[in-house]
Amino acid sequence: MPTKTLRIPTADGRADAFAAFPEDGGRHPGVLMYPDGFGIRPVLREMARELAGHGYYVLVPNLFYRHGPAPVIELPGHIGEEVRPAVFAQLMPMIEAHTTERALSDADAYLGFLTAQPEVGAGPVAVTGYCIGGLLATRTAAAHPGRVAALAAFHGPVGADGPDGLSGLTAEVHFGHAESDLTPEALGELNQALDAAGVGYTSEIYPGTVHGFTMADTDAFDPAALRLHWDRLLPLLRRALTTS
Repeated sequence: MPTKTLRIPTADGRADAFAAFPEDGGRHPGVLMYPDGFGIRPVLREMARELAGHGYYVLVPNLFYRHGPAPVIELPGHIGEEVRPAVFAQLMPMIEAHTTERALSDADAYLGFLTAQPEVGAGPVAVTGYCIGGLLATRTAAAHPGRVAALAAFHGPVGADGPDGLSGLTAEVHFGHAESDLTPEALGELNQALDAAGVGYTSEIYPGTVHGFTMADTDAFDPAALRLHWDRLLPLLRRALTTS
């Protein structure tokens, strides 16, 4: 599977990024994949390669490029519960500095770069994300109606901006929530906001999961939930994106 390390011009500099795409030399639908707060690392590269193997050009940006290239902080091979407090102590200032304004400015740059790649076909793209990346994916899709045809977010705080944050969506949506992150009552309120937005969607709690369930290098990892994630994501992309 061909891969590239790229630098994306933004209003604040250049964001390093990882891309994976099919090796057939053709043009393929683009997917912007926002990582979780731990950033680009082997598990994210592997997920991007797996998705690319289904016929997509997948671009994974370093969310915190303003603070340095990925990995912005040193990460252990396995991010266990015993190291999470120390890791988050380093990450939280960067997460807090990543304002909505910065996120939307970056999203403009990422989408423009993605659609300009010679391996990416014409037409709308998809955005997907994990943890904080799920919120960033949601903001990106809401800010680019018509340009983003599919939105998927997993164990992400997708309702953080309230109903107004979902009102601009036109993409077909899948939200996969961790059981530890969302009560059934909160899920109902979120889904009411999606109903009001008038989009096609699925939004569900993945049974027995905790925050971070897709990430194989953490204690939260749930293999069955990761399979469910692919079972939801791949059909969504097939429906929403035109292959070339």
